[in-house]
Amino acid sequence: MIPAAAAAGARSIAAHAVARVLGEGVTLDSALQDALAGAPGALVPPVRSLGYGAVRGYFRHEAILGMLLSQPVRSLDRLVRAILSVALFELEDARTPAYAVVDAAVKTAKATDAARASGLINAVLRRYLRERAGIDAGIERNPATRHGAPAWLAERLRADWPVRWTQLLAAGDAQAPMWLRLARHTTMEEYLATLGAAGIGARAEPRVPGALVLDVPCDVQELPGFAQGLVSVQDLGAQCVAFPLDLGAGLRVLDACAAPGGKTALMAEREAHLARLVAIDISPARLARVHENLQRGNLHAELIAGDAADPGAWWDGEPFDRILLDAPCSALGVIRRHPDIRLRKSPADIDRMPPIQARLLAAAWRMLAPGGRLVYATCTLTRSENRDLVAAFATATPDAVICGTDSWDGWPGFGEDDGLGRQILPGEAAADGFYYAALNKR
Repeated sequence: MIPAAAAAGARSIAAHAVARVLGEGVTLDSALQDALAGAPGALVPPVRSLGYGAVRGYFRHEAILGMLLSQPVRSLDRLVRAILSVALFELEDARTPAYAVVDAAVKTAKATDAARASGLINAVLRRYLRERAGIDAGIERNPATRHGAPAWLAERLRADWPVRWTQLLAAGDAQAPMWLRLARHTTMEEYLATLGAAGIGARAEPRVPGALVLDVPCDVQELPGFAQGLVSVQDLGAQCVAFPLDLGAGLRVLDACAAPGGKTALMAEREAHLARLVAIDISPARLARVHENLQRGNLHAELIAGDAADPGAWWDGEPFDRILLDAPCSALGVIRRHPDIRLRKSPADIDRMPPIQARLLAAAWRMLAPGGRLVYATCTLTRSENRDLVAAFATATPDAVICGTDSWDGWPGFGEDDGLGRQILPGEAAADGFYYAALNKR
């Protein structure tokens, strides 16, 4: 339960942030960051909990409201809609008494621009409490509404994953764990003991060197040694990139589309004797994040602001032995971590991605040295952005040879082998969803 002193302000801040996601298409993280600027530290956890819960359940709440309202749900003012989702999340969470949730939602509306809708909010929520058993039973019968997914997403997952689509919907509706990557200059045993002394529970994932997961997520500033680069936040699936890359001393390595720099830092940590490590990103602002991540860990790479699809504008012509193309994608594999993806993406957005990815892949291939390896990676689940794209490229590129996943030294056994690469499904080994394929150049 949210402490009473913080509850009223937290609900209002969270609702305004959610309304921005609905109205402006900004990310939830960005909206929350702006909304919390200057707020007391005690408000941060409840605001984030309410904001994430409201957005994660948005489409489930839409189905519920559709049974309760006489008007179309989409006709509601965005702030009113956000206040209702915050309240419905609290009712789902069940740590605050139902009557208190309803009263708080009405008070929140009265204290904001949604004051005129306070009566509607009161009536809708009280009707829901009266009819909740029947409404919830109806919601449960539909996998999409049960797991807060828009119909188009459920249909896309069902088409690509006919056996596992409901499992994937459920994984996207879960709260993401907090995975860490330990730097090499300490041991797992030492750091787990340090965490224990700080009252932070965690366990190691022995199949992925340096990976550990917290029992309960916390603020990064609470992590011992974070500021000194002893540990970084990175999902287990992202850490698996080291296996298909097969790094070694003396190699020239390019991290294309590098921001925010977690994989760049991982490569610099895993192989301290690379001949060259270059990180490129089209966004100078996002490239600054790469610099910050490297600096915190006292790691080094050449940073270039440029378009990976247009190497002629920045590449010096020296080929690379390893290239990681962590391609922009629909990000359906990280929905549990960024639930606003379901609100900000559309089928058209997904269909626009493969041509972009294909151009990046072709450009990266031109920069790869004979005998070198390119790893194609995404954090999504669609066949069109993963297997189908890699298959089309390999077919059209005579000097490209698929490097079978059984040859990836040390691969921990995660994911489904599709004959070209591996798809880690969200929730598997508590990881996010990632796709990896490796191609060698003749």
